[in-house]
Amino acid sequence: MPSRNQTGGNRSDRNRAGGNRSDGARKGSDGASAYVPARGGIPALRRAAADCRGCPLYADATQTVFGAGPAHARLMLVGEQPGDQEDRAGEPFVGPAGRLLRSALGEAGIEEDQAYLTNAVKHFKFAPVTKGRKRRIHKAPSLGELTACRPWLAAELRRVDPELVVALGATAGKSLPGSSFKVTEARGALLTLPTDRGPEPELPLAAAGEEAEEDGRRLLATVHPSAVLRAKDRDEAYAGLVSDLRVAARFLHGTNHS
Repeated sequence: MPSRNQTGGNRSDRNRAGGNRSDGARKGSDGASAYVPARGGIPALRRAAADCRGCPLYADATQTVFGAGPAHARLMLVGEQPGDQEDRAGEPFVGPAGRLLRSALGEAGIEEDQAYLTNAVKHFKFAPVTKGRKRRIHKAPSLGELTACRPWLAAELRRVDPELVVALGATAGKSLPGSSFKVTEARGALLTLPTDRGPEPELPLAAAGEEAEEDGRRLLATVHPSAVLRAKDRDEAYAGLVSDLRVAARFLHGTNHS
């Protein structure tokens, strides 16, 4: 995974150059597709993603934050985007929300080393930093940014080939099943996400048993751990997250895996 020192210098060079932001936007008209290697595993994807200019978000981020975990994990958890601490560290889910997620996974009976952790968007998007503020505040990615980054998530799904994908929050839900998907209506239920082996995967969603492909992987939606941190009743919100993750745990523990 790229080090902070390696990527920090690149960010400064880009910011000083001035024209790189618009250059990146022009190159990124087709999103990340042009940067995704056709061959190689997760390490190859991570190396290629470090140079992605598929959307303008790269210009202000410290570095690309790619997924991490077992290369062939049975479980993949997908969040929204890296936060302030993830952007600096170059690793997903290392901030407060990530610590809460790891605690919830443990309570649900899922070992952290069973899961591959990633985000729908690989660069940190944040609001303009105001005077006196030390921490950069996250800003939700747009639909265009989500679409531009989607080829990376599709490539991760094909390489890791998990049996179960957990969508953490609305943005992950939009990136996986589609923009009309609502986590509030589907959370905690096992759905089927058909395996797409085409060159331009659309990752369509079908409810379990509704003309689903035999080899379709399962999808479970729940809230993002950051929503738990913002909740008025944090204990209740946390219990709900753990309850949803226990559905994932029962699926993993009850499935024969060869």
